[in-house]
Amino acid sequence: MAVDRDHVLRSAAALLTRKSTATMDEVAKAAGISRATLHRHFAGRDALVRALEALGIAECEAALEAARLDDGSAREALRRVVTEIESAAALLAFLYSENQLFEGEEQNEGWTRIEARIEALFRRGQASGEFRIDLTPAWLTEALYGLVASGAWAVAEGRVAPKDFTYMIVELLLGGALRREES
Repeated sequence: MAVDRDHVLRSAAALLTRKSTATMDEVAKAAGISRATLHRHFAGRDALVRALEALGIAECEAALEAARLDDGSAREALRRVVTEIESAAALLAFLYSENQLFEGEEQNEGWTRIEARIEALFRRGQASGEFRIDLTPAWLTEALYGLVASGAWAVAEGRVAPKDFTYMIVELLLGGALRREES
């Protein structure tokens, strides 16, 4: 029987997003395959994480395409980005915590492409007067990553309703935590 690599990766992602310390035995069980079969496809945890990284990058790039970053206002585009990324948010939260993916010279260029596109969206919003100019696009991008990861964890733990994911992230990122004065 042929092993569906995409099924194995998605099973691993589903497990590791809930339990980041899961063993390769647990990953194999979640995918419905033997540990030996898993090791034939992924030599070890690092190889599995790198394959999950490639999946995460592909999911992000697809979300950015679907979000139509150049259409409408930057605020509307940002809301679309968060909406489109939601289905991959748990995987991205797991990857965000995998330090080896972001250290040294072996960082995947896919992250650089994604970061450049999101930073360009923030620059566009700053140029149009929609976004604050006292915060750099790089910082706004990092804040977005952190909020997406935190949102995914909060939804997974049942502390936040999935329907509130986009609203909470966009409103906190763009509006801050300060209470607005009633007029």
